[in-house]
Amino acid sequence: MGLFGNFSGLKKENKEPHLEEKVAPSVPANQTDSHDKTVDLATAIEAPKAEIATMSPQVASLKENPQPSSTEHVQSSSVTEQQTPPEQKDEVSITTSETQSHPTVPNPQPSVMPQPALNKQASAVPPTSPSPQPAMHNPQQPTAPQVQPTPVSAAKPSVEKVETKQPDANDVKIECLTLGKINSVTFSDVYITPDKKTYIWGGKTNAGLVEVSFEDFDEFLKEIENAYEGTRSYLLQYQGRNYRVERTIATGGPQFCARKMPTHVPNLKDLGLPQGVYNHLLSLAGASGLILLAGATGSGKSTTIAALLKEYLSQKGGYAFTIEDPVELPLDGVYVTPNKELGLCKQTVPPEGKWEEGIKSALRSKPRYIYLGEIRSPDIASEALRAATSGHLVLSSIHANNVNEAVNSLVKYAASSGISESMAYELVAGGLLGIVHQILTGAPKRAQVTTIFANPDVNAACQVRGMIRSGKLNMATLMEQQRILLQNNKPLFSQIL
Repeated sequence: MGLFGNFSGLKKENKEPHLEEKVAPSVPANQTDSHDKTVDLATAIEAPKAEIATMSPQVASLKENPQPSSTEHVQSSSVTEQQTPPEQKDEVSITTSETQSHPTVPNPQPSVMPQPALNKQASAVPPTSPSPQPAMHNPQQPTAPQVQPTPVSAAKPSVEKVETKQPDANDVKIECLTLGKINSVTFSDVYITPDKKTYIWGGKTNAGLVEVSFEDFDEFLKEIENAYEGTRSYLLQYQGRNYRVERTIATGGPQFCARKMPTHVPNLKDLGLPQGVYNHLLSLAGASGLILLAGATGSGKSTTIAALLKEYLSQKGGYAFTIEDPVELPLDGVYVTPNKELGLCKQTVPPEGKWEEGIKSALRSKPRYIYLGEIRSPDIASEALRAATSGHLVLSSIHANNVNEAVNSLVKYAASSGISESMAYELVAGGLLGIVHQILTGAPKRAQVTTIFANPDVNAACQVRGMIRSGKLNMATLMEQQRILLQNNKPLFSQIL
């Protein structure tokens, strides 16, 4: 079918009009029977032979060998099919079908059509006539696009119809864990959204949350709302447990973050501090100055300070006065030292929210230790430094990303209280005793600290104090030197108080 179909296409492309006129009449138009058609076509073959002899000497020479050998015929067909690209074979066969339906040759039978003679004749046509074979393989034939077969890739649209959708938060089914009563569940912070949903830390990653539901949530939320008295941060005592509540207004209404305070203050040794840092901090119990715990929100600064103050009271005794807003860890009470002396701690809140008034009240009480919840204003910074330079050991926290930033923040707070910047540097250099920067990493979270300490003897030479006075806080080398000494359990300074 492919071979005769190719000839049919060649016949259509033959641009010699007299050939079609002479060949077409030789096939009767009313031939319908296959047997009669064979006889008439044989007669039709002889008629063109006689006509071809009169056309030209080149064509006449073909009369002597009108039929090529079967071997030549098969090779020609094989070459033609091999040269036709796979995607064009269907196109050729379709073109052949159209040619067979042409009105000039009604009902042709490809099995008996005289292709060889005409094929040789077409090859003898002068160059002015277009070559039939390229016309067969030319995809630009006008009729081909109308009946172009569906390519093999036609199945692709069915694949494209399969719509892929990215996961959306609304499509994910969020599991809400039902837990027991809120005081019996271990967590640090609970977040309550305006739509009354609660979330706590999931424990798998450093920050991932899970949605939870407590048995007594309605009662707990009612107590939170009743305890609010207009102050953004306040203390809630719920069934014997302290919660530090932070109330803010979101787009949907009030939301809360309630931090569960421990029922007891942990031991300093259990916080994971390096042994050298622990030993040096304990040695500062009899010194005067300011020890700052620096870090981001939620990095455990308040817990470390409370544990350090508890260690001083338990090991050295003395009187401690705290000013917190709100009161967080339970430090209030009496402590017994190894030599049977006592330590006493009283926890207070700023009177009418005025921190400077609380510090002044603490100084009149002659405490050995003063604990300030946080340095967050110029007045608190200046009062804390004044207390640190007047013979007290002051413990406090400050928000900072590293040790240098903690020093700069303290200087800026002091300078904003009405003194010059140079005087602020001098005040910080004289009052600062040490900075511990702390971060929490991993799951479960562990504390990592970076430290810098000044000489407890303010009259002795000290590189740290000198660097702060100059305002050039390039303390990386000093911090590394101190870290190596502490790691090897060697004292940082010759005098240990």
